[in-house]
Amino acid sequence: MKEVKKDLFDRIDSLRDVLIDVSDYIYSNPELGNLEYKAVEKITNTLKKYNFEIEKGIAGLDTAFKATYQNGTGGPVIGLLCEYDALKELGHGCGHNLQSASVIGAAIAVSRLLGEKPATIQIIGTPAEESTSGKIPMTKKGYFDHLDVALMMHGGDRTTVDGKCLAVDNFEFEFIGKESHAAVAPEQGVSALDGVLMTFNGMEYLREHVRSDVRIHGIITEGGMAPNIVPKRAVAKFSIRAADRHYLDKVVERAINVVKGAALATGTQVNVHIGKSLESKLNVQSLNDVLLSNADLSGAKNITPPREKTGSTDFSIVTHRVPGSCIRIAFVPYGTSNHTEEWVKASKSKDGDEAIIAAAKTLGGTCLDLITSPDLLQKVKDEFNRAKRQLPLDNEKLSSVN
Repeated sequence: MKEVKKDLFDRIDSLRDVLIDVSDYIYSNPELGNLEYKAVEKITNTLKKYNFEIEKGIAGLDTAFKATYQNGTGGPVIGLLCEYDALKELGHGCGHNLQSASVIGAAIAVSRLLGEKPATIQIIGTPAEESTSGKIPMTKKGYFDHLDVALMMHGGDRTTVDGKCLAVDNFEFEFIGKESHAAVAPEQGVSALDGVLMTFNGMEYLREHVRSDVRIHGIITEGGMAPNIVPKRAVAKFSIRAADRHYLDKVVERAINVVKGAALATGTQVNVHIGKSLESKLNVQSLNDVLLSNADLSGAKNITPPREKTGSTDFSIVTHRVPGSCIRIAFVPYGTSNHTEEWVKASKSKDGDEAIIAAAKTLGGTCLDLITSPDLLQKVKDEFNRAKRQLPLDNEKLSSVN
């Protein structure tokens, strides 16, 4: 290990009590999305002590912030993104308390090793990942465009990166029929539930004729009041995913036609309510490689190649503006799903504490590599720009980095 990396890791080890204090505080004070006032106060107050400049309420979001350490003028600008919202009732069942502590450790340690090297380290707090997805409005308002690279960490059942994340569109389909007595006058009724059931059947047929990366899953949230009443109103929610936005848009168009066809066939009316949309990840493998290399140096557990089966994340939209990647650090047994009591318990445990330190070292080491090696940083940017050019989008929608 290079001497500078050893120095970095030693500095992170010396911050252990500070980082665990931040994590434990956020864990013990779980806050829902856009209400993370205590978490933001704890994070920013900690960073102030290490000469980071704080700006709260950015992008019109009360609990979004940026904390900046600028060393000299010019040089790379590396962004470390963190989430800190909890889950309703469950609390920190996604380990977001670990994220803030990890990026604080990385940022502080790197800031102390820059010497005469011009660079900027910026922690960007992104609220409401679990609900309204703060990164979406922040991205649309340009709050990541100045970064050369954006990095994140997340807890996991293995240490890895995502080779891809799926784009997703969410919908609510509200069918309206006509109420009547199901035994006495069924001929006078129009079943809204029939429209929902035919939608599910149509989606099953659609699944057969789309790419293997497509995921279509739905639930019925309202299906009627009693079996002897023809349902006047029935509601289904669907999530539709694909590996890229261009193809997802085609699948969604076909899915909406399924819904319209179901309404036509059953004599119902349907209202289509569009929910949250997330983009697919724009993968930069050279950046993934740097993260995994530093994860190995950090002593992170259970390192595996990039995941192929993934869900969706609001971080993906950031990766379409600047090169970005998220390292997942193992802290729960393999196969343990997030949003569970097992994750809640592990998020404040010895394994969780070790994951904070490993993640801080991984992110810090990656920051140092990108800052001290212009060739590496340019390689990452070049790969990002090539990936952007391959997207089936209009040229004016493309962003590139120099």
